[in-house]
Amino acid sequence: MEEVLAKPLEIIRGLRGVVNAFYLSKEVLGKMKAEEDSVKAMGDISVNNEGFTQALGRDHVIAIIKDPRFRPPPEPTVVLVSGEGDIMGVEVFPFSAKEYLNREDVVWLSDAFVLFPNVKGSGGEVFVMPPVSFPELNEGIGCKDVVSCSPAPTCDLMMRNHYDLKDDPKLASVLVGFNLV
Repeated sequence: MEEVLAKPLEIIRGLRGVVNAFYLSKEVLGKMKAEEDSVKAMGDISVNNEGFTQALGRDHVIAIIKDPRFRPPPEPTVVLVSGEGDIMGVEVFPFSAKEYLNREDVVWLSDAFVLFPNVKGSGGEVFVMPPVSFPELNEGIGCKDVVSCSPAPTCDLMMRNHYDLKDDPKLASVLVGFNLV
């Protein structure tokens, strides 16, 4: 079993921008889940980190500590959803910005997030952090059901403190959960 789990870790450690990568223990994941469940966003809007929840449902979770050279995620990591389930806003990346640049039905909240003002909420809005694909781990190397996510900043700090890692604002973390084929 140890050999099978070494390959995904080796692949991740070899990616550009990875400063550290390691498997998380069930104990640490349990503490992170308790913290994640208490997270609120601005304006007391709830945060539903679906990616985190799905990663925790996998048999193995690798934590990645990354610097700015790490590749961007292949899909948005944050979506604002109305209480009715309609998408009110979405994260934007440099590679996806052109899709929104000349549209008159969006409002740029920042360089990295657009709102759709024609989509109205009636309360119950939530920031959803969906599971994000992680194509470097796949069935060809023995991984299935692969999801990645970003933990809340407080969870990131909790994890770093547990493993005696420095809290460097230039670094961020990503979790990758998977099952074996």
